Amino acid sequence: MRIKKGFKLRNICGEMIIVAEGSENIDFSRIISMNESSAFLWHAVENKECFDAATLSELLQEEYKIEKATADIDAKDIIQLWLKAGIIE
Repeated sequence: MRIKKGFKLRNICGEMIIVAEGSENIDFSRIISMNESSAFLWHAVENKECFDAATLSELLQEEYKIEKATADIDAKDIIQLWLKAGIIE
């Protein structure tokens, strides 16, 4: 997977928000807000050619010192949310 071109994480009034640049930014009906851990993951993979659930799980384990089983579940969940939001492919 990879982040779709044109989507950037921005800090807007203290909230971490995914914004679309260019023509994608016309539709304001959906705002994609990220918590601290999802913003951390986004920053960690935004310049990677590709990533998967295992990549995100390893990042979570290293950063937050959580067990692999928990990190695996969280990584799969965030990928599903990002896919549903249409910000990764």
